Amino acid sequence: MTVVGPFGLSVRDQALEADVQAGLAAVEEGLLEATKSEVPFITEAAQHLVRAGGKRFRPLLVMLAAQFGDPYAPGVVPSAVVVELTHLATLYHDDVMDEADVRRGVASANQRWGNSVAVLTGDFLFARASHTLADLGPEAVRIQAEAFERLVTGQILETAGPSDGRDPVDHYLEVLAGKTGSLVAVACRFGAMMSGADETVVDVLTQYGERLGVAFQLADDVLDIASESTESGKTPGTDLREGIPTLPVLRLRERVARLGLAEDVALCELLDSDLTDDARHAEALARLRVHPALEQARRDTVRYAEEARAALAPLPECDSKASLVELCDLVVHRAG
Repeated sequence: MTVVGPFGLSVRDQALEADVQAGLAAVEEGLLEATKSEVPFITEAAQHLVRAGGKRFRPLLVMLAAQFGDPYAPGVVPSAVVVELTHLATLYHDDVMDEADVRRGVASANQRWGNSVAVLTGDFLFARASHTLADLGPEAVRIQAEAFERLVTGQILETAGPSDGRDPVDHYLEVLAGKTGSLVAVACRFGAMMSGADETVVDVLTQYGERLGVAFQLADDVLDIASESTESGKTPGTDLREGIPTLPVLRLRERVARLGLAEDVALCELLDSDLTDDARHAEALARLRVHPALEQARRDTVRYAEEARAALAPLPECDSKASLVELCDLVVHRAG
């Protein structure tokens, strides 16, 4: 049994392990090549997050999905590079919108070079992803375009907030399906599609990826509150400090509306105060860590992970399927 990649997936089959390791190594080379520019400063900025590492969660899914067809097909690795470049580009933009200081354990691009450079570097990565994508055919371009539209729509919905009468939790889950689920689904879809897998397999893996992607983000929400360190690659409580209402906070507000308990109301008032103050921020984190709303968010994470696992049922039993199932368990483990 060997652990593959920073995400910590254990692979028991040596042939599968070799395929995944080789694929991820090729993706890493592809990412470095795709982020090179004739302008040294652009190369430095574009490779900033590539060299900082990361879980390579989406490329890993491409490699595992490709096992249901020909994992050595020429489009597999480039499609993984496209998905990861797109993901990296969104991180540059997200950090500007969130005014984040840290990403993947290093200074964020906006902190190091300013917002304008960070936004333009994200645009550069989108352009390079599109260049690689063009070689994969019109169907791949269409799939990526649709996913990117969903991703941007999710970001806009998050910024706009729920419409009148819309349940905030339902709105938030829709946001996550767009912002995170769509691109994870594409990773699984590209892996299966580029490998020549049967269309029914492609559909199953796409559904799996969508649910796993939401579970993955919900686990991040929990980790942002529950972690005592920079385990998530960001400073704990970053979303809280920026006033971003992630699922634990939404579950708290839902509980206030339902029960109206004085201690819950007081915690909501604290969350609505200026959490750039370190003392208030620390108090809010400490109180949320022991609140039932955090446990409810953990249960929501488990539910989506279980839906992802259930989606895999039609696939034949094999080592790749077992690894995809294990990823569901790893996502839940991240949420505690």
